[in-house]
Amino acid sequence: MKEKVNYKNIFKDGLITSNPVLVSLLGLCPVLAITTSIDNAIGMTFAVLLVLVLSNITISAIRKLVPDEIRIPIFIIVIATFVSCIELLMNAFTPTLYESLGLFIPLITVNCLILGRAEAFASKNKVLPSIVDGVGMALGYGLALFIVAFFREIIATQSLTISNPFNTAQYITFALNKDVINLSISFFATPAGAFIMLAIVIAVISAIQGAVSKRKALKKGDK
Repeated sequence: MKEKVNYKNIFKDGLITSNPVLVSLLGLCPVLAITTSIDNAIGMTFAVLLVLVLSNITISAIRKLVPDEIRIPIFIIVIATFVSCIELLMNAFTPTLYESLGLFIPLITVNCLILGRAEAFASKNKVLPSIVDGVGMALGYGLALFIVAFFREIIATQSLTISNPFNTAQYITFALNKDVINLSISFFATPAGAFIMLAIVIAVISAIQGAVSKRKALKKGDK
């Protein structure tokens, strides 16, 4: 009898339980470097989502054909191919976002999240579960990018700007009233500020998870 695949748990694992940034601490270089704005976070999320899902599909489909001795080089070639495609598309259609993300687009190739999911999941599972895993992990990664970028941009500039990557003339800016709240700290626009902000976010989430676990344990004890 075949074991039923729990797609909900696979997706939840990537999004929350084993969030690649907030729990597993994977792929931190882009998190620290490009989260100066919400636009960068969204752009990187879509790039990682496409690369992770497409590479998971391909690696899962060829997993039985790839000899164990050369699986890692082949995985890297597959990932690099999709990264190159995404890089060319972004350069052609979203040049401003492409320039903003810069070197961190081709560096997706060596992002330990992408290769880690290829080795740990896609190479051992069928295509559909691998797609769900890729989507969950990419969205979990994007969630972490969004949270860090949101607070960094708010604190550093006291505003949020969301641009249309296909037309730089179209954008929406939300500005805080400086007469009511004036907390502009430019330090958080620097890499060191990104490191501090990421540490704060991880600490807060860990505290929340600890409180939830204690509450569940107390409820079980009462029963």
